[in-house]
This record gives sequence, C-alpha cells and structure tokens, in this order.
Amino acid sequence: MFVLVEMTDTVRIPPWQFERKLNESIAEELNKKLANKVVYNVGLCICLYDITKLEDSYIFPGDGGSHTKVHFRYVVFHPFLDEILVGQIKSCSQDGVHVSIGFFDDIVIPPESLQQPAKFDEAEQVWVWEYETEEGAHDLYMDIGEEIRFRVVDETFVDTSPTGPSSAEASTSNAAEEVQKKEAPYTLVGSISEPGLGLLSWWTNS
Repeated sequence: MFVLVEMTDTVRIPPWQFERKLNESIAEELNKKLANKVVYNVGLCICLYDITKLEDSYIFPGDGGSHTKVHFRYVVFHPFLDEILVGQIKSCSQDGVHVSIGFFDDIVIPPESLQQPAKFDEAEQVWVWEYETEEGAHDLYMDIGEEIRFRVVDETFVDTSPTGPSSAEASTSNAAEEVQKKEAPYTLVGSISEPGLGLLSWWTNS
C-alpha cells in the first residue's frame, strides 16, 4: 500500500530561516510542497522519510534565499495491482460503489466488478447483490458506512496541472464545463467479483 520513492528537488530556504539547521528547514519545505499532493504516475505523497543527499547551496542575484538540490525518499500511497484493501462505502451511484479508506476517497468499484447478479436500488440509492440460494434469491444491500474488502484492478492518473486556453472563445465557452468535470488526479478501480470480497459482514456472519 505504501512505498518509498526516491525523488530529487531544488528547495529554496528563505533568509529568515538561516538560523535553523538546514535539514530541518528543508524537511519542512518538502512537506509543505508535497504532503497530501498527488504526483503524476507516482501516487499520493504522505510524508518525508529521510534526506539521502544535500548538494551545495547557492544564493542567486536578486534573491536572498538559498537554493539547495536535495535527494530524498518520500512515503507514497500507491497500492500495487491485485492488492487487497479494506475501506468503507462512501456512496453509491449508477457508476458503481464509491469507497473511502479514510485519507483517500477516490476509489470506485464499477457495476461490472460487483458480485453478480447485482442491481442498483433507485429508492435506497445503494447497490444490491442478489445472492442465489436453494430457497431463492436474497438481497444483500451495500449500505453506506459498511466495511468492504476489494481488490485493486486498475489505476488512473490525470494531469491536472493548469494549461493556458487555446483561444479566448474556448476559454469562455468551456469555463462552466471545466468546473463541472473536475477530475480526481489519482483514482483507484476496485473489484469484489470473487468469493471473500465485498462487505465484511457477508462473510463473517456466515
């Protein structure tokens, strides 16, 4: 679930922090810049693990701050494919079951990856597994707040860095659309379409 990623960055330390130890100032600046941010094709950054190398610091003309190239390792949330995770159902929609693991909410289990046969209950706004038994079908509801065990089957990174408009007309016409379709920079796709996966209550109570 968590991995150590080696990174390199140039960190600027403002003059009023020169009285502090360089390592402390750099660690604080790196966490300000990266903590709780998604790095494209890397994952969700959690916190600095350690600094492996500091290169020479430079002060450039017109800037009183020092600039130091830093080699460091960062703790990143990036589950590997086929990893089993446990989360809580945050909401349900026609797009599938939306899951949260506390610090990360952009997890979706699409309808085709649910236990089959499954249907969406419009009135309750939840997905239902129509569990077949010898006595007939039983509806097992995927209620909001229930703990769910799922397998990570795919991931999607979206480059959300700002881009300049191609023309003035495009910027005005697409402004409303861009606000509406704000995509998550990092999304996990899960699956519960195998025995043992799904709501924990399904398997523990049986």
